Amino acid sequence: MPTYDASSASCLVYTFKDGLLSKVAHDLKLSCERFTLDVADDKSKLEATFQLSSLVVECARKDGRDAPGGLSDSDKRKIEKNMAADVLHTKRHAEARFVATEVTPDGEGFRVTGDLTLHGQTRPISARVDKRGDRFVTELALNQPDFGIKPFSAMLGTLKVKPEIRVELSVPAS
Repeated sequence: MPTYDASSASCLVYTFKDGLLSKVAHDLKLSCERFTLDVADDKSKLEATFQLSSLVVECARKDGRDAPGGLSDSDKRKIEKNMAADVLHTKRHAEARFVATEVTPDGEGFRVTGDLTLHGQTRPISARVDKRGDRFVTELALNQPDFGIKPFSAMLGTLKVKPEIRVELSVPAS
């Protein structure tokens, strides 16, 4: 059974700004630095665990593109601290876990259905996994409140993160 981690795979999380002061805020690209993804040799089973305290800010994004230099290292650390303590509550909910209940071949890719446990709540999710070059890639939208997560908000709600985030997972296609 192949096991993937941050040395061979990537898990990116994208957040999007909202609110009256959104013009001074940033969309963000985050990276999960510690995770494991176990896939059965015949691709019939899949389980993944993500250490939420390992989420780091890669960069700000502007108009759907990475904007390196848009945030200082100090700003990045402050965002990471707020995310861990005030949004994800990583001391109580250290990890997210996904267990596939069904993996179905679909063209060159797969359709994966399973249960995601995040912030102490489990919800069914389904995603398409596409082959892109030498990688299998899936992108899915998660609504934070579905998992009991209150999206980040500051300045009496004039600066906040939209409830929906996007997660992108990429592993070698071998």
